[in-house]
Amino acid sequence: MIPKEILKQIRHIEIRTGKLVNELFAGEYESVFKGRGMEFSEVREYQPGDDIRTIDWNVTARTGKPFIKKFVEERELTIMLLIDLSSSKNFGTRKKTKAQIAAEIASILAFSAIKNNDKVGTILFTDRTEAFIPPKKGRRHILRIIREILYFKPAHQQTDISSALEYLNEIAKRKMIVFIISDFIDQGYEKTLQITNKKHDVIAISITDPREKKLPSLGFIELEDSETKRKILINTRDKSLRNSFFKINKQKENDRKAFFKSIGLDNVEISTESSYVEPLINFFKARAKRFK
Repeated sequence: MIPKEILKQIRHIEIRTGKLVNELFAGEYESVFKGRGMEFSEVREYQPGDDIRTIDWNVTARTGKPFIKKFVEERELTIMLLIDLSSSKNFGTRKKTKAQIAAEIASILAFSAIKNNDKVGTILFTDRTEAFIPPKKGRRHILRIIREILYFKPAHQQTDISSALEYLNEIAKRKMIVFIISDFIDQGYEKTLQITNKKHDVIAISITDPREKKLPSLGFIELEDSETKRKILINTRDKSLRNSFFKINKQKENDRKAFFKSIGLDNVEISTESSYVEPLINFFKARAKRFK
């Protein structure tokens, strides 16, 4: 039996993200992904009522009469959401944890997909694949995905992105649009990610928290690694320690971004301290321009 609090969260996310999808994201999603699934068939003379956006201007210029491009029926796309459920995703020093933000972003992507008649599947992972939800359509299916992201209790706590990607590559028989929603606090996944990005259209959605980059001056505090449970006592009034902490984590972030760029992988940076709406919209708009 699912607790009432979880059902309340699911309903809240459905209402909030459903409104965003209807107002902002469904059209952006279609402009980015759907057009790439259409195949050119032939040209024919323009008829009243045809969409002027389909006019073939080259043929029109040669013949002196308006012609439009005809396309075969758009093929159905499959969206696969890879959701990081490792313990570090429960961290958050602002209003929401990284896991809550991940659930909302997954919901936006999933509802945008089914609004455009695409299938959505999900892989929930830690340092291994915890659950696989095969791609399907429909609102009930999306609500199940949201429920699992919020309610699923993983058996493990650490992160292995490479393992999740290997599982995807084994089960995927055709090209998919793959969103990896993670904080990417992991290492050794680069080679597998590069292979996956050649087979599929991969987008990384990196969720971070400001306290993972910068320590406040609070005196002695005990830090615990949420995945390994190792603890360490540090003096945050030590300015050199705070500076070192910032430089190390900033370098890791820069290295990750540089690697994504080097393999041509799209990356959306999300922070728990600000809204995810603008970064997502900016991503869709920038990507749409590339595929015009």
